[in-house]
Parts: sequence; C-alpha cells; structure tokens
Amino acid sequence: MKLNVSIAGATGWVGKPLCVAISKSDDLNLVGAVARTHKGHKLQDVLDLKSDITIKGSVEDALLSPTDVLVDYTKADVVKANVMSAISKGVSVVIGSSGLTDNDFIEINQAALEHKVGVIAAGNFAITAVLLQRFACEAAKYLSQWEIIDYASDSKQDSPSGTARELAFRLSEIKKPEPTYPVEQTIGERQSRGATLNGNQIHSIRLPNYVLSIEALFGAKDERLTIRHDAGAGAEPYIQGTLLAIRKVKSYVGLIRGLDKIMQ
Repeated sequence: MKLNVSIAGATGWVGKPLCVAISKSDDLNLVGAVARTHKGHKLQDVLDLKSDITIKGSVEDALLSPTDVLVDYTKADVVKANVMSAISKGVSVVIGSSGLTDNDFIEINQAALEHKVGVIAAGNFAITAVLLQRFACEAAKYLSQWEIIDYASDSKQDSPSGTARELAFRLSEIKKPEPTYPVEQTIGERQSRGATLNGNQIHSIRLPNYVLSIEALFGAKDERLTIRHDAGAGAEPYIQGTLLAIRKVKSYVGLIRGLDKIMQ
C-alpha cells in the first residue's frame, strides 16, 4: 500500500523537486501541498507535474485529505506549529525546516509519544552532511577543543542553522569542549566568541552569495583539523535522504534526530 504524503513548502527550493520525486515513486502518493504564496492554484500550474491537487494555504487544510506523512520544508516561523498540528491529527512528520530549538524538540517528542506517531528531524538530509556529522563526532572522542562555523546567505532568517544546531547537539552527546580560557570570562565583547549551544561555540555568517556550508574546527597542540561540508546550488542532495525518512518514519514512535539514526 502506498503512503499518502503531504508537503508543506511544496513550491520551495526543496519542495518542488520533492513533489516530483514523490509523484514518480512506486510506493508514495502525493495527496497534499501547502504554499501560502500559491494558495488556490493547481499544483500542475506551478510545477512541471501532472496533478490535480489544489495548493492549500495551511497544513490544517491540507490534512483534511487522508495523510500518512507530512513533510515540512517551510520556514522557522511556522514549522513548529505545522508539526504540532500534524501530530495532533495522528500524522507522522519529516522535518526538513530549520529554526527549531532543543526545547522545541522536547515538546515535539512529548507530543509524538502521546499521539503514538513518529517524527524524523534532520538539520540536513544530504548524505555528505551526515558524513560530516559522523566524522566530527569521531574526532570529538580524541580531541578536546573545537568550534563550529555556520555559513548561509543573507536571506536566511534563523541562526544558527538547523545543520549547526544538530551538529552541536550530537557533539554534546560525545562530550563538551574544554576551552583553555573560559568563554564567559572573555575580556571585551562576549558576543565576539559566538553563541554557546550545548556547550559548543557557534559562529554564524550570513552574507550574499553564500550557500549553506558548515565547518567543524578542531585544535590541539601543534595540529589542527577542519571538517567542512558545502552545499551546492541545487536541492538534489536533499531528496534521497528525505525520501528515506518518509519511508521509515512510520516505523518509529517519538522523535528521531539525525538522518544517520535511520541509516544504520
């Protein structure tokens, strides 16, 4: 039986190719699309796709059609409300949007457990980003000091990025870095040392002509290690990881953070 899938952010950078990929799959059925800027339009009028789906302006409206999985590729200001709405209706969720905090994830997990549905959230669904996370966590087992640099375009509203937040969370599961001089004792502007998240220092760069990139920088006596991921201009790297999450999310109850958790 095919899984019925609705996509919030269906006409966005990842949403468009994801709609096409789902429509071409043998085991997934696209039943809903949400995009506030295209509300009321037919999906086929916006995408190069044969579909009589009418684009809705809200997740609540889209979920009036029977849905197994909601995929959210929207924005930081609406993603939490979308996710909680889907969970309350017993719909599993795949989260590709950024902007959620650790406290948000705690609430989402509690709601998912209460309603007995699965939620998979990944700061980045690209396989190479997953590898960066894995390699950085391996390095943290042997090195004591590191910081994270998070790059994105000037139009990205949330900071740090979901990728940086997830990396900081995963590194904190290994251990917290041990800076030579405590950050809270900085002489001068404390903000110059970046934001402290789960014990990790994160520096977010937001400038024109930058695409999503992230660096984990490790330092030790007489040596340095830099692990970096750079996204390209296209959304294709995110599609396969998202499809994997869609196909697996109903196998879980509660929140799963990180694509690698379902790749084992």
